[in-house]
Amino acid sequence: MGDDFAMDTTVWLAYLVTTIVLSVTPGPGVFSSVSSGINYGFRRGVWNGVGMQAANLVLAVVVSIGLGALLLASEAAFGVVKWVGVAYLVYLGVATWRSAPQRLEAGGAAARTPRGIFVRGFLVNLTNPKGIIFFAAVLPQFIDVARPQLPQYAILTATTFAVDVVVMAAYTAAAARVLSVMRDAAKLRWVNRGLGGAFVAAGVALTFLNRRPA
Repeated sequence: MGDDFAMDTTVWLAYLVTTIVLSVTPGPGVFSSVSSGINYGFRRGVWNGVGMQAANLVLAVVVSIGLGALLLASEAAFGVVKWVGVAYLVYLGVATWRSAPQRLEAGGAAARTPRGIFVRGFLVNLTNPKGIIFFAAVLPQFIDVARPQLPQYAILTATTFAVDVVVMAAYTAAAARVLSVMRDAAKLRWVNRGLGGAFVAAGVALTFLNRRPA
């Protein structure tokens, strides 16, 4: 792209690849998307991804007004966010492990409302300190300080949202496909137990997260 454009194409492509890799890598967001697709089907489960992007928007705003740098600088503040995230992931793990599978028969509907699914996705991302590290410490590395920074932040943030929406929707759709062909409640229960264990494992892994980006 020319010098008059907000950012260089090569930099944007590097950021795009980085974002795709981070989005597809299994983590709390992926587990939440798969769990939503398995239990509620695609049309309801996709609200999980919408909630996740709403949380990303909040994190982007937090970073833009300087609170992200404060959280990274303060060990106590970062620790609070981290341990809230750990507690919520463990809670989701236990709840998912114990939950009865939601079977979507023809003309039926899952019990959980789109609002509830949205809130769960929102809290999964909002309480994950990796999001703060990403927006506060990783994203700025792709910013050219010699060019106007606001357009660059807007482009990179929009790229993050677009990639995450597509990836999480794909995970939800794939999981919903499993639900559509798997009618055995006992097997679905074991799937939920596997996802519950994954949530707990993600929470345990989060305890080792420090304030420095990987």
